[in-house]
Order: sequence, then C-alpha cells, then structure tokens
Amino acid sequence: MTTQSTPIWQPSAERIAGTRLTAFMTAAGRRWKRRLASANYQTLHAWSIEHPEEFWVSVWEFGEVIGERGATVVVDREKMPGAQWFPEARLNFAENLLRRRDAADALVFWGEDKVKGRASHAELYRAVAQTAAALRAMGVSKGDRVAAYLPNLPATVVVMLAVASIGAIFSSASPDFGVQGVLDRFGQIEPKVLFACDGYWYNGKLIDCLGKVAEIAERLPALERVVVVPYAGNAASGGNIAAVKHGVSLTDFLAPFAAEQEIRFERLPFDHPLYIMYSSGTTGVPKCIVHCAGGALLQHLKEHQLQADVKPGDRLFYFTTCGWMMWNWLVSGLASGATLLLYDGSPFVGRGSILFDYADAERMTHFGTSAKFIDAIAKIDLKPRRTHKLDQLRAMFSTGSPLVAEGFDYVYANIKPELQLASISGGTDIISCFVLGNPNGPVYRGEIQCAGLGMAVDVFDDDGRPLRGEKGELVCTRSFPVMPIGFWNDPGDAKYRAAYFERFPNLPMRVWCHGDFAERTQHDGFVIYGRSDATLNPGGVRIGTAEIYRQVEKLVEVVESLVIGQDWPPGDSGDVRVVLFVKLREDLALDDELAARIKQVIRDNTTPRHVPAKILQVADIPRTKSGKIVELAVRNAVHGAAVKNVEALANPEALDYFRNRSELLG
Repeated sequence: MTTQSTPIWQPSAERIAGTRLTAFMTAAGRRWKRRLASANYQTLHAWSIEHPEEFWVSVWEFGEVIGERGATVVVDREKMPGAQWFPEARLNFAENLLRRRDAADALVFWGEDKVKGRASHAELYRAVAQTAAALRAMGVSKGDRVAAYLPNLPATVVVMLAVASIGAIFSSASPDFGVQGVLDRFGQIEPKVLFACDGYWYNGKLIDCLGKVAEIAERLPALERVVVVPYAGNAASGGNIAAVKHGVSLTDFLAPFAAEQEIRFERLPFDHPLYIMYSSGTTGVPKCIVHCAGGALLQHLKEHQLQADVKPGDRLFYFTTCGWMMWNWLVSGLASGATLLLYDGSPFVGRGSILFDYADAERMTHFGTSAKFIDAIAKIDLKPRRTHKLDQLRAMFSTGSPLVAEGFDYVYANIKPELQLASISGGTDIISCFVLGNPNGPVYRGEIQCAGLGMAVDVFDDDGRPLRGEKGELVCTRSFPVMPIGFWNDPGDAKYRAAYFERFPNLPMRVWCHGDFAERTQHDGFVIYGRSDATLNPGGVRIGTAEIYRQVEKLVEVVESLVIGQDWPPGDSGDVRVVLFVKLREDLALDDELAARIKQVIRDNTTPRHVPAKILQVADIPRTKSGKIVELAVRNAVHGAAVKNVEALANPEALDYFRNRSELLG
C-alpha cells in the first residue's frame, strides 16, 4: 500500500489535553516515576509492552476497578498460552458495570422506529437485582450457563449483568439465527436457563420467534427454564408461551422478586469465566471461546477510556446484534460511566438515516458501525453532514471488515470533518482489538491508527520475521490479560492451541497468529487486507481480497463483491485463478463493457495479478450474521466441497448459485 504522508485528521492541542489518554499518561508517569506525561504514543506503547506489570496495574488503578487486586500481576508471562494474570485478585464484572446508581440515563433503546425506551442507572440496578434474585431462587450458581436468544434490548443487558453478578456464565445469539444455528452453539454448553424473545422487528416487518423457541427448548435437554421476554407483543398477552417447554413470561418470572433492591455480588478470581463466545462457524461447528471476567473488564476499560476517549456521561453507540462481540464490547461502556445507546433492527430504515436521527436525538458522542454500512450509505450518496447536526459526535468506529481509503474520504466529507475516525480490528477470539484508535494521534487515509496498548502486535513473513511496509501475518508476540481461558470442552487445549499458536512452529517462542493478512505502515499504523486463509495465490503471489474489493466497489454500479481463488484447471491444485463475483445495483446487468471497466480499474490501481480471470454477476453475496462475507464458504461451494454449518449465514440461500461451479465457470 502507498501510505499518505499527510494526515486526513489531526486532533487539536486543546483536544489532546482533555483526553483520558493524556490523563492516564500523567497518572502512570507519576505512579512509576517515568517520563510518560509528554511521551508520544510509540514511547507509551513500548513501555506498556516492556513493563506490562506497571502498565496493567495503571489500567486497574486509572479505571478504578472495584475489587482486590493482590500483589502479583502476572505469573509465567512469557507463556502463550499459560500466563496467569492477577492470580490473587477477586472482583465481580457486574459490580464494576453497576457502579453508578443515579437518575441519569444508563440505557436508551430504539427498536427501529417502532419502540423507544430508557432506563436510569438506578432503574438498571433494580432490574438486575430482581433478575439475579429470580435466578438464584431457581438454583443458578457459579459456573452455570445462562443463554440469551435475544435482540439488542435493555432486557439483554439486565440478564447479562444478573448472570455475571452470580458468577454464572453468559452466552448469547441473536434471534435471526435459525434453530440449528442456535443448537450448534447452545447445545455445546448446556445452559440451565434460556432467555428468549417472542419476536422482533426488522425493516418494518414483525418476525415471530415463539415457534423457534419452542423447538429449541425441546432439543436442549439440560434446560430447566425458558423465560420469554416481551418485545413483539405476544409474550405480554401470554401468546404461545404455554407451548414452550419450561416456558414462563418474564413478568411471571420476576413477580415474586419485585421488592428486591440489592445485589449480592460474588467476588471471584480474575480468570473466572464470564462469557462463552462463538467463532463464525462457517467451516464447521462453531468453536466455543471462553473469556474471563477480569481480562474482559481490564481490556475494555483500556480500549474505551484510553483508545476511544470514553468519559463519564458520554453516550456510546455501536450498531450490533447480540450474536457479535461488539455487543459485549459496547455493554462494558457502563464501567466507564457512559450511557449506552442500544438499537435493534435494520440500519437502513428511513433510507439509512435512522442511526443519524438517533445520534442527534440522543446526543451521541461515539458512533460505532461496520465498514459495510459506511460503504452502503456512500453508494446511496447519503450526506448526514447536510441533514443532521451531529454536534456532540466526537468519534466514529468501523469494524467487521477493512475500511478502504475511500471510506475515510466519505466519512470526513459527508459525515463530520472533526471526527476521530477509528478503524478497529480484533475479534471474538479476544473479545476486543489488536489494532485500533489513538485519540491523541493523527488519522491517515486507509490506515488503522495503532496497535493497542499492552498488545505486542507485529506482522511476520512466512518464516516468522518482522515486516515493515510489506504484507504478512498479523501476530501478537507476548501474552495479554484478555487471552481466552480456552475453548469449552477442549481436553488439553488441543483445539485452542491449534487455532492460534501453531502457525510458526520453528520460532523459539510461541506467538498468537490471528489469521489476518496485514501490513505495518511507516506511521506505525496498520492495514488489514482480509483473512489470511482467504488470501489469493495466483502464480504463488499472495494477494489480500480487500485490495480487490477496494477497487471494484469504487464503481457506482457495484453494490458488493466477493473474490476467490479457484483451482485452475479444475482438479489441478497446482495453481489458481482469480474469480470475481459482483452484485450490481438493481436493474443492471453485467456486460462486456462493465466487465472491462472493472478489470481496468483493478489493473490501473493494483497489479496485473490482481485482475480476475473471470467476472460473474450474482443476485446476492453470502455473509455471516454479523455481515462478514464468506470467501471460504463460496470457494468450497464452487469446488464441490461441503459447506459446513450454513446456519451461521444470514442468507444461506445465496450459496446455491455457487455450488459445484468449477466446470461451469470455464
């Protein structure tokens, strides 16, 4: 990538002086008698890696973690996996998120343009107290699993906090998952309680869920209770709850505990399990990734306050479902004293304007979304800068897929030029980020600003040597507190080790290999080019898929695209050719002239090796529930291989076009 020498955005001296990061540098420098107050980010980052004990203690103190820290910070910190962080600590995750109990907004909710609501910190605390009491009364205790099949509702936040207060383990999936998709996830962890909704709204349409809930309940033998949360209206009137095995309405479940006012928080070890998250599951049954309470709390405090400049009273929004880790990341904003702005439904209500309506109405300070959303509103020429005030908005986050340079241009030209635009990247694997924003630093077009503090991120070539200005594997070379505890039901951590630690077997130390094809730039920023297992390899040269998407999706005719490397000739694994599939704007057809223009744009801006040998029009592009396109699933379908766990896809029917196409593509 050709990097820009001039930033597209630079914070003012006044803005830098007022950030939480600046306050942290002053406090940490004073605490450890180091010259951090006036240090640049690179110096601060180096200190955080070379002196992790000092750094993570500083995060604990600056974040005002409630709990006992203990004297020991880390044992066996060079082990990956195997390091133990804060082995003497005792804390409760929910207690740290429920530190405020005043009348200010804790949660604000919009369910498209159909439902609105809000709850104060005091009301949130009482709701958690009642739910925790109800769960305790039915025997839920430390280590039990409680699952949520819910939209991004205030009730979902309440349930998670209640579960965490007890020391049970919370796991969630969004209600757009089909029955098998839910069973593939919750069936592995055997929850004692399932919270589910009666239905939800999407793009103005009411979608009933009780039929699916009844089937799921029948097929989860360890379930003792299904609590149906009213959202669509059926549960409020009883609906078909009687048809759900072990079913009860939320109202009836909580009724005996309406007077409950206090929460008995269980203070637990730092590495006590908090969440079970799931890999996307498009290459097999989803992996169940277990995250600990202390690691998630510390990492999210660091990312919110130091990397995103979230302050008490800020109003934090991320467009997400409860099937994506960004929901868990968002909810942790309560620990920094922020108000959470929750949204459920389609982001394209009102032709894409509803989220900006929400930003104005609720004085949003931080707007989180996906690169695909930014690309989509750019395609329809939405200009929120002209139609909305956005006067409180300071930062915009983008993740889910790489944000191309033109996406940066669009945000600064058409949303707000004074924003810090933070492209961020990490994943469910670490329930957080490896590379993300720096509120005190410049933004360069097309680049993620920096590696996260405390994260020894690098880019390696195939032999495990560090690269600068070249593409390679994104790695982390030292342990960090939010590494997963492991995978659920994985004896000897065999699957866990294989997933992240076996890419470079000849190195003297283990490194975390994240599976992203990336580049470290001259500014110490990062560019992600796509998943490394989906990189193209024509003629033995590795090409990141994002390099092609960036060029193709410049054309106004193209809505979305997907590219694969196809074994060519069919059946010969010696070489591959690049095949591009395009979804075009409505009523357009791919002809020779458009295909030639697509190829020319790619050739002019990349290399001849990037130019696809074949371009085909498709009606839709398969993607996961969180909006990520699935190159590997398409590649398998084209080659006639099995595509496992299509339940992980938001639109599994889109795969039909691609099946067994090797010969037909000739």
